[in-house]
Amino acid sequence: MSAVAASSPTSATARSRDAVAALRATRVIDGLFLLTLFTVTFEKLRWEVAGTVSFSDISALIFLGVWGLSLPGRARRPQPRTLAVVLVFFALLALVYLLGYFDLAVGDATSQFSKGIVKWAIHFAFLAVGVALLAQRGQRFYWRCLGWFCAGLFVNCVYGVVQLVVAQAGYNLDSLVLNRITGGASSINIYGAVNGSSVFRPNALTGDPNHLGIMLVIPLLVLTPLWLRMERSNRWYRRLPWLIGFMLIIQIATLSRSGLLGLALGVLVLAIPYRRKFRSAQLLKPLAAVVLVLAAVVASRPHFFLVVARSRIASGDRSSNAHFGVYDFVPQVLHSDPLFGLGLNTFSVLYEEVTGKTNWGPHSYYVALIVETGLIGTVVYAAFILYVYSRLKALRRRGAWLASTGDPLAARVRPLAWGMTAALAATMLANVFYLTMQSYYFYVFVALAVAAPVVFGRRAASPDAPRRA
Repeated sequence: MSAVAASSPTSATARSRDAVAALRATRVIDGLFLLTLFTVTFEKLRWEVAGTVSFSDISALIFLGVWGLSLPGRARRPQPRTLAVVLVFFALLALVYLLGYFDLAVGDATSQFSKGIVKWAIHFAFLAVGVALLAQRGQRFYWRCLGWFCAGLFVNCVYGVVQLVVAQAGYNLDSLVLNRITGGASSINIYGAVNGSSVFRPNALTGDPNHLGIMLVIPLLVLTPLWLRMERSNRWYRRLPWLIGFMLIIQIATLSRSGLLGLALGVLVLAIPYRRKFRSAQLLKPLAAVVLVLAAVVASRPHFFLVVARSRIASGDRSSNAHFGVYDFVPQVLHSDPLFGLGLNTFSVLYEEVTGKTNWGPHSYYVALIVETGLIGTVVYAAFILYVYSRLKALRRRGAWLASTGDPLAARVRPLAWGMTAALAATMLANVFYLTMQSYYFYVFVALAVAAPVVFGRRAASPDAPRRA
């Protein structure tokens, strides 16, 4: 008895130390995950080391490494079926891409293929681990992740405003700040000139004004329905209109036709459940403020902005022809390599003789998908996107169930589901002429969308759970 009693304090101390160590590991993992979400749209933060390595690549790899090292000492918990489905798609897409390797023809294509598949593997691994982490951490952590992701895009907008102001003064903000960190060269986009005055399009930290415009549809379409259903006592009820209006102004300033086209489709999707809210003073007042700000800016230089607007509306310019012209490559590839395409990330190499440029991309995610992965790759990826839509549909159903039980959490879940559905549809339409769906941020968005039914499903599965918002 005395021996047992003597050993008890020691074992209790050991358990306490293990608990402290586990808590520290959890905080490190969560912190790295949030850091990656925050910086995932900072595409200019990159270095040319064995190829192009971005800051989000580094943070994601460190996160995956720390998460993997913590597995042996972590208690095993049942994983959601959602994670298993994501891993199945991971394996299927990897198989398609590896089979496409045998269609490579030149050495440069092999190099591009290797870079592309490594990048894709990191992205999808981060997606899968992110789903597991979100499902494990629960609702509070989920909202933090969504907040940090949107905060990264808000920082992009702030940087874009400063970028515009500094450019108007004749300086390059990137050379003053970013280029000293990365050692590379970047600057604000110059669209052209009107009567000797340059037309600047903010690209912020994304590197391309169209990328920034397309990325911004996610916070705009996700945060708006959440705010429309938010109780007035919430501190974010008064903050979100300013944030949403500010991001909307920056999106318009990018002059991205694809971004605005996607946003228009997203608004139409949201009009299904929120058509009454769209006519309410709650939404019309912030929109009126945005219109007044834009009107004041246009009134300062009406001729300048009229010329710019006409040039962006025109559909026969060189830029538009280039975007439409890439679709001519699709039937050629379907004739020569219909099943697995020409190889992941090899478009620029294989069509260098046609385009005359070594870094010329397909300018359309769907052209890249068909040309580089063939019909089989396109079908597998389409099935994956349909699965994401099915998870959002499940989230909408759970939100409806919560509403039927009188649970106040429904005021968060249903707007989140509709906002993400609209954002996914908007992003897909915008990628008809751009490739942001292969970027890091889209995998983060998919992780948040796919994991949401699991995170909020625990509450929905227990009707007797305490009804706390």
